[in-house]
Amino acid sequence: MTHAAQLPSWITRVGVFDLETTGVDVTADRIVTAHVGVLDARGREIAARDWLADPGVEIPEGAAAVHGITTAHARAHGRPAAQVVAEITRALRTLLAQGLPIVAYNASYDFSLLAHEARRHGVPELVDPAPVIDPFVIDKAYDRYRPGKRTLEIVAAHYAVGLDAAHEASADAVAAGRVAQALARRFPLPDSPVELHTRQIAWARAQASSLTEYFIRIGRLDPEQTVDGTWPVRGESA
Repeated sequence: MTHAAQLPSWITRVGVFDLETTGVDVTADRIVTAHVGVLDARGREIAARDWLADPGVEIPEGAAAVHGITTAHARAHGRPAAQVVAEITRALRTLLAQGLPIVAYNASYDFSLLAHEARRHGVPELVDPAPVIDPFVIDKAYDRYRPGKRTLEIVAAHYAVGLDAAHEASADAVAAGRVAQALARRFPLPDSPVELHTRQIAWARAQASSLTEYFIRIGRLDPEQTVDGTWPVRGESA
């Protein structure tokens, strides 16, 4: 059902953000490519910037197979990681200062890894970035019992959002923004992105608690372990 009369005002203009990296460890892995852009009410990208970094470490073959960037390519064509991290952070800070919410799919991954990269390179990091809109968290909150995985590719297809080049930072960022807009048309999301941000903090915490219980039950975690539900930037131990 479409809630046309109650569409939130933030749907008309949103920032989008995505990283492709050397791996999935937010504390140790590095940025390879990044995209920051702005979508209008129809999901058209009206501003955009892309980055390719030389991460300063080897890009594992598994990661290169996902996003297509090899160590040799990054070294030959990428810019110094410290410059890239500083520019990404500055671009996001500028959009947030303009009052734009930033859409990022599984935002706690991208924002956490960016924070650790900033610390690694002596770049002033984003402190408590807000408002952030995370379609991964929102989709699970409003359609909790839908079976199947919740990758961006699968969720985009569920909401009839095209994603022709999955795991390319620009394509993923734009698709995430369009999924966020689709969610706003499907469900009664708050008009205020600040209120939505606050609700996502609680939803992410509850989802992590539920996932912790499941992982303990199937033996993937020990009883004393937990899934970090801190959002949109994970705790120091993440």
